[in-house]
Amino acid sequence: MIRNPTPSLISLISSFIVSIISTIFVYLFSRNIGIAFSMFGVVNLICFVVFYFSLEIFIYRKIKLIYKTIHDVKSQKKTPGFFRKIDIDADPIGEVELEVVDWVKSSTSEIALLKQQEEFRKEFLGNVSHELKTPIFNLQGYIHTLLDGAIHDPEVNTRFLEKAAKSADRMSALVQDLISISQLESGQMIMDMEKFDINELVKDIFEQLEVRAKARNIQLHIKDGCDAAFIVVADKYRVRQVLLNLMINAIQYGREEGQITLAYYDMGDNILTEVADNGEGINQDHLQRLFERFYRVDKGRSRDEGGTGLGLAIVKHIIEAHQQTINVRSTLGKGTTFGFTLKKAKSDTLLGLGE
Repeated sequence: MIRNPTPSLISLISSFIVSIISTIFVYLFSRNIGIAFSMFGVVNLICFVVFYFSLEIFIYRKIKLIYKTIHDVKSQKKTPGFFRKIDIDADPIGEVELEVVDWVKSSTSEIALLKQQEEFRKEFLGNVSHELKTPIFNLQGYIHTLLDGAIHDPEVNTRFLEKAAKSADRMSALVQDLISISQLESGQMIMDMEKFDINELVKDIFEQLEVRAKARNIQLHIKDGCDAAFIVVADKYRVRQVLLNLMINAIQYGREEGQITLAYYDMGDNILTEVADNGEGINQDHLQRLFERFYRVDKGRSRDEGGTGLGLAIVKHIIEAHQQTINVRSTLGKGTTFGFTLKKAKSDTLLGLGE
């Protein structure tokens, strides 16, 4: 049995059989072999054309709905019969089979992706609601308490107003972070690229975070051999955001009386910057989700520290907006290292590369 025969092959076989039968009948009646063979040729040609176009029209009508479903477009009217372009070697059934298989595969992948995006959307909305709920309730409580008479108590009113302001600041920070992520994801945030020394930027951030680090007796230092000029091409303001976020996280969640080390490595066209602490480390189960929005390794402690849960997501988006990469590695009991790359300014000589 022939598998997936083309319309032309089916028509050829069918017309051949009809022609033989017709030729036999003509010969039996006429007893003229010449007429019989002539009839064979004529009948064979006529039957082939009739079968072929009938089969084509039948197939077209039957598979039109399939094509509508697959291509999600309105099928165009085609002129049947001899006015249509004939393709004898065409295999419409086989072509439809292949297209249906491809369509099923692509549709399955698309459905799975849509379901995943729907889960992310639900989780995101739930997280936003949860993050906003606490400062809103706190703010309402402080304001209503003041309105109920506490505003006249000098020992209470200032303290409650300070707490209300703190809750409002937290809400403002959360909204601002959401706006930043939205702009980064949509490509609306334009990177202002310039050449600068990332080592000088790190030293500036060290001075900014000095008081915070001393509060936990954490030392900030640059790795031996790396205290030199490392010129990169990037958005300096956004890179400052990245470094600030990574260093603040290292200070907040690192080990007391520990240390945070900055190192730089020449990666050819890029400079790799690493922020390492010697804290408790992060379990491997958390590492893959660490850059997700609102994902927290220690949920309770993170909120107590006042974070929005969006810092690392913003960091990832900023680095990806530079068309670069960021990664994290961690060992329990030894610490965590975040590393990201930035484009190296090729016209500058880089010295003191980290080993």
